[in-house]
Amino acid sequence: MTQPEIIYEDEAILVCHKPAGVATQTKRLGQKDMESILKNYIVGKKRVEGSTQPPYIGIVHRLDQPVEGVMVYAKTPQAAAKLTAQIKNRFVGKHYYALVQLPEGKHSMEEIGLTEKGVLENEIVFDAKKNISSITSQKTKNTKHALLNYEVVAQKGQKVLLDITLHTGRHHQIRVQLAYAGIPIVGDVKYGNCPAEQLGLCSYRITFTHPITGRKMDYKIMPENEKIRMLLETVKSA
Repeated sequence: MTQPEIIYEDEAILVCHKPAGVATQTKRLGQKDMESILKNYIVGKKRVEGSTQPPYIGIVHRLDQPVEGVMVYAKTPQAAAKLTAQIKNRFVGKHYYALVQLPEGKHSMEEIGLTEKGVLENEIVFDAKKNISSITSQKTKNTKHALLNYEVVAQKGQKVLLDITLHTGRHHQIRVQLAYAGIPIVGDVKYGNCPAEQLGLCSYRITFTHPITGRKMDYKIMPENEKIRMLLETVKSA
């Protein structure tokens, strides 16, 4: 998949499946990002309708460029403000699949001191110059609290598929926390010192309240990542 798939759209919001490799937003000339792709999509729709109103896309949350997943965008400033408030107050549910690699010679989570279902809680500091986050034992004014829940979904050899519920949206949070725990995400060269391949991370589900109607919204996608799909299939066939 090279273009986003529109899953749901109305006058206030747009929900879509962001492909891996496409930035949420970028200032680099000549590089496509979700913001420009969706604005062009809306311009095309308005042209058909005979409207010349400029397009509006409100970015209320982000996914790293190598991460695929379901995202919600606002189509009006009012919707953007309400969705942003939901995210700030942690009323938006964010669920991920993470394909991780066990250390060499290890064959289970227990062997590295982790349970099949648990919590990762750390203090994270972000280095803007290097665009990298790291975990520190010292809590200072520059650190931010990072919290997630994980549960093992499936395992094949030394690769383990985790279902993650993200409670705080820190910079590169899932990637840095899993690497620190000793189970880096497959393909994560930056944090896991892993061989380069498609990053094994997908935001597969998002839940929120519609900013205008108040209706509960819940959207899920099937990951495009073949290795994640293969492990999910083993669960279905079990």
